[in-house]
Formats: sequence, structure tokens, C-alpha cells
Amino acid sequence: MTGTLTSTQWFRHGRELPPICSDVRQKQRLSIDTLPPEVKAPFPSDPIIPLRTKTTKEFQEDMERAVQSGDWREVREFYLTTFDSFIEINAAFKREANGSFNTIDDSGVNAKFVNAVYDALLSTPQDIQKSVLKGIINSLLREWKGPRTKDDLRAYFILVQNPQYSSTSTYVIYAHLLRQIAALSEADHHFLVHWLKKLSARRFRQLVERLLQFISTRLFPAEPDELPPLAKCSWWIPSATKVLGLFNAANSVSSPPIMPFTDFYNITLEHIDFMEEYRTWQNYGNSNRFSFCQFPFILSTVVKKAIIQKDSEQQMISQARQSLVSKVSRRQRVDMNLLFLNIKVRRAQLLSDSLDELTRKRCDLKKKLRVTFVGEAGLDMGGLTKEWFLLLVRQIFHTDYGMFTYMKDSRCHWFSSWKCDNYSEFQLVGTLMGLAVYNSIALDIHFPLYCYRKLLTPPTVPCDQNALVGMATATLDDLQQIMPEMAHGLGELLSYEGNVEEDFYLTFQVFQEEMGVVKSYNLKPGGDRIPVTKQNRKEYVQLYIDFLLNKSIYKQFAAFYHGFHSVCASDALMLLRPEEVEMLVCGSPELDMSALQKAAQYEGYSKTDTTVRCFWDVVLAFPLELQKKLLHFATGSDRVPVGGMADLNFKISKIDVPTDWLPISHTCFNQICLPPYRTRKELKHKLTIAISNAEGFGLE
Repeated sequence: MTGTLTSTQWFRHGRELPPICSDVRQKQRLSIDTLPPEVKAPFPSDPIIPLRTKTTKEFQEDMERAVQSGDWREVREFYLTTFDSFIEINAAFKREANGSFNTIDDSGVNAKFVNAVYDALLSTPQDIQKSVLKGIINSLLREWKGPRTKDDLRAYFILVQNPQYSSTSTYVIYAHLLRQIAALSEADHHFLVHWLKKLSARRFRQLVERLLQFISTRLFPAEPDELPPLAKCSWWIPSATKVLGLFNAANSVSSPPIMPFTDFYNITLEHIDFMEEYRTWQNYGNSNRFSFCQFPFILSTVVKKAIIQKDSEQQMISQARQSLVSKVSRRQRVDMNLLFLNIKVRRAQLLSDSLDELTRKRCDLKKKLRVTFVGEAGLDMGGLTKEWFLLLVRQIFHTDYGMFTYMKDSRCHWFSSWKCDNYSEFQLVGTLMGLAVYNSIALDIHFPLYCYRKLLTPPTVPCDQNALVGMATATLDDLQQIMPEMAHGLGELLSYEGNVEEDFYLTFQVFQEEMGVVKSYNLKPGGDRIPVTKQNRKEYVQLYIDFLLNKSIYKQFAAFYHGFHSVCASDALMLLRPEEVEMLVCGSPELDMSALQKAAQYEGYSKTDTTVRCFWDVVLAFPLELQKKLLHFATGSDRVPVGGMADLNFKISKIDVPTDWLPISHTCFNQICLPPYRTRKELKHKLTIAISNAEGFGLE
């Protein structure tokens, strides 16, 4: 094709471009980074690339002369030629014009030169910038047919870095570029992923943010006529999201990650009908129907929590409706209690009563939870439920109870390896965690991240009852999270330069203390007769890690896994990373009392009253430990829910009693009631006493 096209004319040609390829697995997150390194695409032979000799230094000198003299002819010619075709792009930026560069480790691109050319582009005259865009239009129209060469991939890799796509006026061109990249084969994507991860962290972030902004603007344009009608370009968002998936994959295979996974969240999606997205994903997971749930990395924890909650609510309603219909059909008196999971426990027998109640009512686990403490008046509006969770967790994780071992070096809990006939209490802990997620209660539980990865292995319970669960692949880094001293010792074994067999004198047999008795276990058949050598030490370390984190605690964790999934049996769990499951179970330990102050509501007071001002002066000056106690006193939990402090609906109310009274709280309403204290000193004294002695359901 000769000549150039405007972006509008090119948009009309858009219907001729190939559709975005569908690569969605049924109810599975899209995984681009799982291809083995040896995967290679069949490439046709590359065309001969013309020799271009301009260096980065020469280009920068050309730019300096143009800026000083106002004569842009040489710079204009460079840009006009360079972006005219994929061949010219390679001629300019490939380190060796006709070098093959057939590996994922080296794109063959002169990154320094690409950066210099793009950094200068936005400061050139408008006609040069327009000529670059026209060149890209013609390149894309010329190149979209036929199989891809590696030089094509290099051209796409270079073009996607163009800073001009930050402007909505270039979005039509950007969209078609993204569409072509999205439509590449999985093997081509594999190369791009590994090339992208070599970008500098700053440039990588810029490209991710540009894609996120493109998606947000397409969903909610600032002006109605700013972009073509959505109905005519419904492929824009799927294309951009799939390309964003390449960046997410590049981030995932980088160690450490280039940027936090949370920076891939698009908070704009909190304002769309994400339940419709979820239902589309459930119903059409393996079809051409796009859903953001196919790309869960883009959905924030707030959205995922909302999906799980709404999915849970639907299951709760369904359970309650079935119970109601069953009663009515048998002409039995309808008891409104059947709409709830009613747990009745004695404080003195909290653990045994809770276990009995949950076992007896396991068919009701998806109903709304309501807790009653025997002998105590009061309707559970949420506060009693919170307290039940807190007291139960405190008792279960106490070191004297023996179910979990507190690892002092890593400051986390891990499963005790003692063997018994009944693991129902581990199932109770799993059920408790599931109920907490289901009922939006944050638990003060300290499991390592690896525990949550095990909990998602697999994310839904297998149909085969004999299938293994929780057997997540474990590495030395995972062991480091839990048993750092053991991990250090195994690391030394792997790096030892001397005679491993003679100096360590190990076999493929390990020893473990259980309830005061030392027991031996073979890591493989006949392990007690197989010495550890320099040749097999990697196998020994891997088997030992797997034994410690999987096999030695299999029955305990399997019970825990099934307990959790007996409540949270939802496809939505497939959307979650282990870190996000931890956030849903535990909330965030990061307290921001200034955010709580901004979100606080008042009853009987205003925020300018002396008592309220004194309260915030005191609370903001409290050490972290007292701030946590205050939060626990007022809300029943010392953690912040997903969504932040604003989600607490925290309220400060006035109580007309003498000022020698202590503050009181209603944890079911996240409410603290303050007498009209007149001085900061008086308020601090009374508040500190109250929050430091707040066992039980407040003072009321």
C-alpha cells in the first residue's frame, strides 16, 4: 500500500483487520507466563533489512542543532523514514541489521536509541509527530497479514513504547496496534513477555499506566464525542486488557517483580457492573465473550471482595429460600430462625460448643451468621459475631492448645505435625476462616503467604474425593517465610563446596519430634540407605521442603482446606491471588487513623466540639498498640477491612453521664460513646483505661 491515511480513514479500514484471538480457558485465569522456555514459534525467513548507521549520539546532536537553528529537516527525514514500515523500524533500532536474535533473553533492540528517539519525539514540531503517526498507520495496514517474523515482534515491541498514545487523539491508532499484538500467537506472546521484562522499571510502569488509562477512558470518556461509539469498537477493551496481561506476565516472571501487583488494579472497574462481568465469565468462560474476570489481575481486592460477597449473598438467599419452601410445602410453622446460621455457645465451653454447632449445622453454613452467648441478653447485630470470632481465634491459636506452632523467627503460625485420629478441629479453623470471608469479618490470624497458596491449590474442591488438595509446589523461599533457620541450613548444603557425603553424613531420611517423641521418615523409598551427595543434594532439599510444608501436615491441612471450602465454595476464588485471600481473611494491619478521622460520623457531637477535638488529638498521638486496642474496643477487630477505614462506618456518639464514667462501645455498630470530657488529659486517662480492659462485649 502506498500513500498515507488519516486516523479516521484508517478507522474505516479497521473492519478488515483480524479479530482478536480468543484464548480463554473455562473458568481459569488467563496465564501467559506458563509456556516452557523451549517453546518457539515457526518463523518465516526474515527479509533483508537496509543498513542504517545513525547512532544515539548522532541523533541527539541532530536534535540539538534543530532546536538551536530551527531547521528540522534532518530530524524530520529520520522520523519519516524510521516509522514508515516494520523493516525500517528494525533498520533503525536493531543492534545488528540482519542478526537473528532468536532468543527470549535478547530482543536485539538498541534500547538506549529507542528511548532517545521517543524522549525527543514529543518536543518536535507537530508536523513531525503527525508524520510518525501516519507512518505507523501505514506500517500496521501493510503488515497485519501473514505469519509473523521476529522482526515483526521487534517492531510491535518498539511501537507499543511510543509516548504519543497518552493522548486520546491517537487512541484509534493505539487500539489497532493493541489489537494486532493481542492477536499474536501464544508463542509470540512468550517472546514479548520476556522482552518486556527487560525494560527499565520507570518505562515499564509508564506503559502499564498508559494501558490502564486507555481502558478507563474507553469505559468512561470525558466527553461523549471524544471517541468513536463503543458499539463500533467493542474490541478496544479486550485488546488492551490482553496486552496488559502480557505486562502482568512479565511482572510475574521477574524476580523481584518490577512493580507491586496492586498497581495493575484499575479502580475504574469498581464503577461498572462487575457482577454482570462475573456472570458472563461463569456462563461463557470458553467462548468469545470477553469478561474482565478472565484477567483477574486488573480487578482490585475491593471488586473481588464485592463479587465474593454478592455471590455469597445469592447462595445464602438460595439456601434460606429452600428451607422456607420445604417448611411451607410440609405445612409446618415457619420459624424465621431458619434464615440464619444460629450459633449458640457457652463462654466456658467456647471451642467444643462451636465445633458441635458447626458440625451439626453444616448444611446451613451459607446462611447469615448469628451468634448467641448462653445466659447473655442481646440481639446479635454483628458485634456478638465479631466477638465470637475473636475469642475463638485467640483460644485456637494459643500455644498451649497445640494445634498450631508459633514460629518465633518468622512471627507466624504453622500447622503442628502431630498425628491423631480426628482432625475436625482443623476443619473448624478452616470453616471459621470461610465464615469470616463470607460474613466480612477480619480475623487476627498470622499464617504465612504459602498457606494461602495451598488454600488455592486447587481453588475449587475437586469432584474426586480422593484427589490431593493443598499440595502447592514449595521452594526454599517458601520455607524461608516459615522456618528461616531451617531454610538457611538447607541453603548452605546446596552451596557447600566440600565433600557433601562425608562432611554432612546425611541420608534421605529425616527426623521429626511429635509430642515429645522423635520419629523418622524416609523422603523416598529406601531413603535411610541413600546417602546425600553433591549430585543428589538438590533432590534431597526439594523432597525435604515438600515433606515439611506438605506431606508431614497433609491430613491437618486437608481438613483445614475442606473446612474453608465448605463455606467459600465459589468460582470467585479463582480470581484471587494468595495475597488477596490473606487480605480478605485478615484485613489489613496497616492503620490510618487520619483516614478514620475523615470518615467518622457524629451523633450528639460535631467535629468541632471540644471533646471530639481532644479525642482525635489523643488518638492520633497514641502508639500503634493503643490505636489497635481502640479499634478493637470500638469495632471488635483491630484490623482494617478491605476498602479502608471508610468501610467501618465509625461513629462517635455523645452519652449524657458524669465525666467520671469511662467511654463505652457498641461493637455491633462500630460506635464509641464518649461522656462530655472537658480536657485532653481527662479524656486520655479514661479512654486508655477503657480500651485496655475491653474483654467481652464492651460495657453494654
